[in-house]
Amino acid sequence: MESGTVQAVPEARGGMFRSLRNHNYRLFALGGVVSNVGTWMQRTAQDWLVLDLTHGSAAALGLTTALQFLPTLLLGLWGGMLADRYPKRPLLVVAQSLMGVLALTMGVLTVTGSAQVWHVYLMALVLGLIACVEVPTRQSFVVEMVGRKDLPNAIALNASSFNLARVVGPALAGVLIHALGGTGPIFLINALSFAGVLGGLMLMRASELTAPEPVPRAKGQLREGLRYVMERPELLMPILLIAFVSMFSQSFSMSIALMARQVFTAGASSFGLASSMFAIGALAGALMAARRARPSRRLLVGGALSFGLFQIATGLAPWYPLYLLLLVPTGVAMVSVNTAANAGVQLAASPEMRGRVMGIYMLVFTGGAPIGAPLLGWISELGGPRAGTVMGGALTVIGVGVAIMLTKAIGRRSHATVRGVAAATAGAR
Repeated sequence: MESGTVQAVPEARGGMFRSLRNHNYRLFALGGVVSNVGTWMQRTAQDWLVLDLTHGSAAALGLTTALQFLPTLLLGLWGGMLADRYPKRPLLVVAQSLMGVLALTMGVLTVTGSAQVWHVYLMALVLGLIACVEVPTRQSFVVEMVGRKDLPNAIALNASSFNLARVVGPALAGVLIHALGGTGPIFLINALSFAGVLGGLMLMRASELTAPEPVPRAKGQLREGLRYVMERPELLMPILLIAFVSMFSQSFSMSIALMARQVFTAGASSFGLASSMFAIGALAGALMAARRARPSRRLLVGGALSFGLFQIATGLAPWYPLYLLLLVPTGVAMVSVNTAANAGVQLAASPEMRGRVMGIYMLVFTGGAPIGAPLLGWISELGGPRAGTVMGGALTVIGVGVAIMLTKAIGRRSHATVRGVAAATAGAR
């Protein structure tokens, strides 16, 4: 059995795409590409639909983002616990099917002209509830397909797939919104795209999955997961850092929408172009991460600081072409820190705790959006999108420093507690 401490991982061999030699992971990755393109098309359409229905309200856009991520903030730990208790592949099949039904429903409402802003709010909230279980399950399922040796590579390839879709999806959505005269068909296309990932899951070879024994139901499992993370700096550091960074990285697409529409007065197709430029950088960052055997703390901290500084630069960009260029390194920095934190956390977690650890990780990764998105929306309402973007970058940089200080403080307290227990035990003898 793997221990909860970071173990040496053999130097990666086999190239940037070595994880694709695995049959199950190849199905998972190919299905994910199709589904991710549809998901990013829907995200673009969702933002544009909210702006249309509310006549350009930044606060409404922030509320939509908050509703989508609020369930993870409240229930993310519970979802991670379910990922440890039950087989992951059936959980993913159910969750992906429900997401497809939601997209289909929203598409029908929009195409028929019945969509109202509260429908979008409700869809975002229900998507968030499903994601509470789907995201930690999907994240912790990767190691069951590829093993520890290829886990960093598989995580980086997942990020590459996600960000390749981020390049294609928004640009395609922008073109189709303009060509088809609305956002409704985009939701329907996304509903169809779920067939890719569902097909991949159904065709996997169960005999080649290395699933741990499900953890039986017991009291105190959530507290056990929290204590497990708090006692291990190799887990605590990336989780705390991601907690601060993701508060504004998750809502950065909202900043792109506001900058494109209100600062540079761009249409839907130009908004899609801006999202795609950011995604090109993210894809480049993910492909660079796929070459690394394992992430380093220097990469984690450097990527987080760079993301904050580039956010500030994009908020200050005076011309639209320069703004588009600055989105590329911003995307590189964001994915560098995300992949480094994700791989580091999964490698440091033991198999029986991985679902709960990833539940905590995804809680802080997505749970900051209900705080960051409304805050940036409110600042953008008062001072304009530039002020909101710059403030997001400044708070990201400050958050990196806070995460480092908190890790050191909690580590010192934990060591002091261990020494106290050891001294008391020795005295009792």
